[in-house]
Amino acid sequence: MQPYRAMFAQRGVAQSMSRKGNCFDNATIESFFGTLKAEYFHLSAPNSLDALEAGVHDYVRYYNHERIKLRLNGLSPVGYRLRNTA
Repeated sequence: MQPYRAMFAQRGVAQSMSRKGNCFDNATIESFFGTLKAEYFHLSAPNSLDALEAGVHDYVRYYNHERIKLRLNGLSPVGYRLRNTA
């Protein structure tokens, strides 16, 4: 047994993975990572791990609160949720 699997077993963690070659389980996050790479990493080059962490944090905030999406009627994800829960 691989060491990380033994550690999971000791801590009562159930490991879950999709079938090999089944990319559809991760489609949503893969789409987001593609957008993150296109809009953040291709436009900036963080020079340290701290700069990278801060930049990704800022981008996720921008993505959720400010970046509009046409399929959400021109609202940000947070704006869309707020409008539809009020």
